[in-house]
Amino acid sequence: MSKITYKDSGVNIEEGYESVKLIKEHAKRTYIPGVISDLGSFAGMFELGKYNNPVLVSGTDGVGTKLEIAFKTRKYDTVGIDCVAMCVNDILCHGAKPIFFLDYMACGKLEAEVAADIVKGVSDGCVQSGCALIGGETAEMPGFYKEGEYDLAGFAVGVAEKDAIIDGSKIEEGDTLVGIASSGPHSNGYSLIRKLITDLDQEFEGKKMGEVLLTPTKIYVKPVLALMEKFEIRGMAHITGGGFYENIPRMFKEDFTAVINKGSYDVPAIFKHIIGLGVEEDHMYNTYNMGIGFVLCVKPADADAVVAELKALGEKAFIIGSVKNGEKAVEIK
Repeated sequence: MSKITYKDSGVNIEEGYESVKLIKEHAKRTYIPGVISDLGSFAGMFELGKYNNPVLVSGTDGVGTKLEIAFKTRKYDTVGIDCVAMCVNDILCHGAKPIFFLDYMACGKLEAEVAADIVKGVSDGCVQSGCALIGGETAEMPGFYKEGEYDLAGFAVGVAEKDAIIDGSKIEEGDTLVGIASSGPHSNGYSLIRKLITDLDQEFEGKKMGEVLLTPTKIYVKPVLALMEKFEIRGMAHITGGGFYENIPRMFKEDFTAVINKGSYDVPAIFKHIIGLGVEEDHMYNTYNMGIGFVLCVKPADADAVVAELKALGEKAFIIGSVKNGEKAVEIK
């Protein structure tokens, strides 16, 4: 009687070994001072270094159904950036510097080259945000996921001095809201996008639609951390799922309303295209970032200088509104 192996159940251990080998090469690019373990250990270790009263700030997220665009176009090297961005941009909202990241990838049948492409994107995202990829997990689950499909999620940890944490407590009526441009839909609202846009080969602004929709989420860590060294940032919001209406009020500790001037910046063409396919504009602001991926609350006297500094750092930035007393809400006018 022949013996049954793990491979007979659909799990190829050798492919897993090859995947780990390729992944290690990408992860090493991300190592920064503080990493004291190598990828492949049972746990990742990071030394905090010199802080007076450090607070660890953590966040976790995934890429969501944007992954299906990657499956259909067979382009896997950018969704890892999305995974990192969704996590590090969140912890940045409290003034934390991301220090390390871990990823979780699951699939039905592991293809080492595809897994390495995905982790290349994760590593690119870590390099963009200045944090280290110090561990992760790749799970091959035949029969649970379809062959050719992957799921991807991540977990980021950052650090901030306790007395420098940004929690919205300094926000006052009359403060100014500065918006930093997004790179597109980022990683939100793709269930709706996939329903409305089925031809990924159609031309859109000189590119294939699939390529446009796979544009990775912008990572705001380095410019915002640089900004924090020069200005008092009173609140920050990462515009993710829930758009303007859900995310901007999250920066408020007290009852304030964000008043957004709709004409203060140009809405990118991809969002106008989605509106043209039959989506209400107000629903768009409740689902997508509409071209503003990150919002800062600053003193009115600093607003112009903050915008100028962001532009000097290579970002498109705009004064998009202000803060007034009222319930935690958003008014778009």
